[in-house]
Amino acid sequence: MNPAHVQATHLSGPVLVIGTGLLGASIGLGLRARGIDVLLSDPSPSAQAVAQDIGAGRVLPADERVEPQLVVVAAPPDVTAAVVSQALRDYQDAIVVDIASVKTSIFEALAKDPDLTEADLGRYVGTHPMAGREKSGPVAARGEIFTSMPWVLCPSELSLPGAVKTAQALAIDLGAVVSRMSADEHDTSVAMISHLPQVMSSLLASRLQDTPAHALSLSGQGLRDVTRIAASDPALWVQILGANAARLVDLLYGVREDLERLINTLEQPEADGARLDMAQLISEGNAGQARIPGKHGAPPQAFAWLTVLVDDTPGQIARLLTEIGEVGINLEDLRLAHSAGQPVGLAEIAVLPSKRHELIEYLTSHGWKVVQ
Repeated sequence: MNPAHVQATHLSGPVLVIGTGLLGASIGLGLRARGIDVLLSDPSPSAQAVAQDIGAGRVLPADERVEPQLVVVAAPPDVTAAVVSQALRDYQDAIVVDIASVKTSIFEALAKDPDLTEADLGRYVGTHPMAGREKSGPVAARGEIFTSMPWVLCPSELSLPGAVKTAQALAIDLGAVVSRMSADEHDTSVAMISHLPQVMSSLLASRLQDTPAHALSLSGQGLRDVTRIAASDPALWVQILGANAARLVDLLYGVREDLERLINTLEQPEADGARLDMAQLISEGNAGQARIPGKHGAPPQAFAWLTVLVDDTPGQIARLLTEIGEVGINLEDLRLAHSAGQPVGLAEIAVLPSKRHELIEYLTSHGWKVVQ
């Protein structure tokens, strides 16, 4: 690696990554890109070998005593506590973090572990990078997957300041945006913004199993949007949902109430107040969706959207983006959709409202079809 291209780091290394799936291998790739020595360990020899082959680090040597600065446990949630415990005992000078998507149950298991002392727990910090893909395994790893994504630190009351600083350094070196909250607050938050969406997406997608092909051929981008995450790994999600079941159940009770309310309304759609109730339901959804932060934390409605028809041929999207750049207008967001059975796509573009008219005029004058 050319030292001239290595960025300054907060970690010194070496870093041992235990678990070489998507996130573990991505951590290795990101740290290696910064010149940090990364060691890899995984119960699966093939996953470990693939992670090494893609450049995520070197396999932990069996005949060499290693003293890592940091151990990152990227194991499945149901074994995370056991792996963290073993790492704290094996590497008594190292800080140990985990990246599992639930935090309370892991710390509770560690706190009950008779083999761990308070001093051991002082070297542990629970963390959760809010990044990922529907694909799994080291072949899907990307070193940039954490760039500008939230990385939550959940230190316990026993976590030493130096341990928290090292955990933070890991996130910063990988380009993430660090936030800090308690384990309970974290688990409550992800139940709403991650676990509930997964369940709702999977429930909807499950209804498509027996849908006739001719009906599915009419699918628009809306169906693709809301079912995208239904392609996630079932084995992983069984563990996540089980570990955060109590918080998720509370949310599902609320969803059930809303569904029963809607069913009762639709059973008598002509009844007094039925249309108002439907409108309120959609309006409540509008209000919730509007609260989701957009680029730089701005609300989505802060941007103006326009749709451009794009021929489904190589280089067309690149040409469109290049021409938008040439006119000097910053692209705030981009969504791509396809017209089923047609050689044309739809590029939905978000810009500042003050730039919308200027961009429409420019694209139209350069031969693009803008749908208004």
